[in-house]
Amino acid sequence: MHGFSVMIRGSIRHWRKFHKSVTAFQSPEPEAPIEKLTIPPPSGTDSPVSPKIDKLATEIAHLNLIEVSELSSLLKKRLNLPDAPAFPAGGFVAAAAPVEEEEVEPQKVKTIFTVKLMKFDEKQKVALIKEVKNLLEGMNLVQAKKFVEGAPTVVKADIPKEEADKLKEVLEKVGATIEIE
Repeated sequence: MHGFSVMIRGSIRHWRKFHKSVTAFQSPEPEAPIEKLTIPPPSGTDSPVSPKIDKLATEIAHLNLIEVSELSSLLKKRLNLPDAPAFPAGGFVAAAAPVEEEEVEPQKVKTIFTVKLMKFDEKQKVALIKEVKNLLEGMNLVQAKKFVEGAPTVVKADIPKEEADKLKEVLEKVGATIEIE
């Protein structure tokens, strides 16, 4: 009789393993639908907004000032954001009262300048692109073309007056309109 019970227990174990393996292939829960990949829009165009974000923006736009204030404080609380003032610490202050002793402050002489490409002559565009490529280190022709076509752009920033004047002179020779700030 002992041999029979051992044989039954072994059969039951095999049956359970078989049952588990069969039920593993059956999926009682439907799988979540796979989202389709979207192709990003080309640069320079507005990217499409998801319907969820669009709905939220529309609802927020229809809130009154009190509701906006409540929403703002709730978001600050939930997102653990610091309380940043919307205006300067002193707010809008009227002109300060004149001091009895007038201290003459020396005028600060500007020593650092920024050179901006404001616009360019279309006829001399190729020459300007080549000059920009030569002047700005690490820039290839494609980058120089995009840089020039993106005018107004900063050519160089935080440079001394002499260098800014030389840069302006060189770029104006090839049809650029330059502004030094």
